Amino acid sequence: MNLLEASIEAQKDYSHKIVLARVKGKLSELNREICESQKNEIEWVTTADTSGMQTYRRSATFLMLKAVRDVYGRSVNICVEYSLSKGYYCSVTGDVAVDETFIGKISYRMKELVDECVPINKLTYGLDEVIRIFHDEEMYDKEKLFRYRRASKVNLYEMDGFRDYFYGYMVPDTSYLTVWKLFLYDKGFVIQLPEKKEPEVVPAFAPQNKLFHVLDDSTKLVSKLGIENVGDLNDAIAGGQINELILVQEALQEKKIADIAEDIASRPEVKFVMIAGPSSSGKTTFSHRLSIQLRTQGLKPHPIGLDDYFVNRENTPKDEDGNYNFECLEALDIEQFNEDMTRLLAGEEVELPSFNFKTGRREYKGNFKKLGPDDILVIEGIHGLNDKLSHSLDKKNKYKIYISALTQLNIDEHNRIPTTDGRLIRRMVRDARTRGTTAKGTIAMWDSVRKGEELNIFPYQETADAMFNSALLYELAVLKPYAEPALFGIRPEEPEYEEAKRLLKFLDYFLAVGSDELPKNSIIREFVGGSCFKV
Repeated sequence: MNLLEASIEAQKDYSHKIVLARVKGKLSELNREICESQKNEIEWVTTADTSGMQTYRRSATFLMLKAVRDVYGRSVNICVEYSLSKGYYCSVTGDVAVDETFIGKISYRMKELVDECVPINKLTYGLDEVIRIFHDEEMYDKEKLFRYRRASKVNLYEMDGFRDYFYGYMVPDTSYLTVWKLFLYDKGFVIQLPEKKEPEVVPAFAPQNKLFHVLDDSTKLVSKLGIENVGDLNDAIAGGQINELILVQEALQEKKIADIAEDIASRPEVKFVMIAGPSSSGKTTFSHRLSIQLRTQGLKPHPIGLDDYFVNRENTPKDEDGNYNFECLEALDIEQFNEDMTRLLAGEEVELPSFNFKTGRREYKGNFKKLGPDDILVIEGIHGLNDKLSHSLDKKNKYKIYISALTQLNIDEHNRIPTTDGRLIRRMVRDARTRGTTAKGTIAMWDSVRKGEELNIFPYQETADAMFNSALLYELAVLKPYAEPALFGIRPEEPEYEEAKRLLKFLDYFLAVGSDELPKNSIIREFVGGSCFKV
């Protein structure tokens, strides 16, 4: 039985494009024959599903790379750098002007390939042959990557003679790839792609200039260190250079924190430092380290957790499933927070609350605060960047910081590491260590966490006065020995197995590094343990 033919027949029952299948619970590309007896065990996967949309975006990237090769040959190289404006920012090297003519030529060739319904074929080679292929194709980052792989066989994808390696599945042919658009941005371009909530629509292009410059600066820094991809990192590990790399990366982060503290100190009217970022960004460790740097500037920082301003449990809003929604703004007592902060700003003494998570109620335990001339409040919480939270406070009194683990390392020039994967692995390791939550439990809740971030954090990131990238070049090599056993504990019959298998394959690219050499104040200590801070 041919899955592709079966999917074409089944398509009439689905409003979104079928791009994959699950056969007996396992993901499969559509270019596959299965037994007739398995036809009742097929589950179709569309672009409205996470795995389906990942497949679509990966395939569209392959289409773009093929178009560049067709138009410019090997004289132009593309590096898929990082996520930006619902798409991927791509840098361009070679003797070509990246302008509207460039965009027009690539777009036109992509549309031609879509109209030609070019098959996307999976080809299996021995490891030595793959290394030779990438050397001949002048894809030296991939050549280096596969020198550290233990698998004897490797799958490559081929589109009309153009071969490349991709971390994940592909659609059957180019006719599936009709929704995309290219936009010039900075010195490169963005391939704008749909999202699973609206798979047939190219979202409006919305440049995130502050975020882009943080990513760009981080990429330039790691390039100076000679570590641009996983192959380079593995070379450093194998060559005994990892301890020096750890120290340099930690020093670069400390310098950035010191620069932020100096900027805050240069603004004497600032009394409230508001810190926000998505899950597992290292906000707690960052807050501690920032407080130390603020002290070196002669300031007296005082931490305040927004969680202490939760409304009492019976007043907490509920989501569409009837569960308490602790991530919405209305879960906080905004008016009480503003009253307390306004009184502090006026020089009054204020008793601050403490939230009892066991009883679900706010309590007052004599935690009195009064702001002197050098005192400053460091406030950490999910809504820190949203001005609705601190509506009564003048902008000049607030300094907003966005923190996230913005991965600056790529697997290779065409396979980026999503920041969400790095954060998920961080959280998985921390949850297992501090909360008794299994990897299965962390994966199960991750979609809900991501939904909350999309609503409550990402829309406000460009309003920040400063952005801090908490990702470290070496961290996935350190997290690997902690994450792998947890992921192997997820069984094939469990719904989280598919994601666990994907993450295990991802971690297999990295050589492992022990955590013994990590500084005690490292952000990664927040996840693996051994921090000098209470995290």
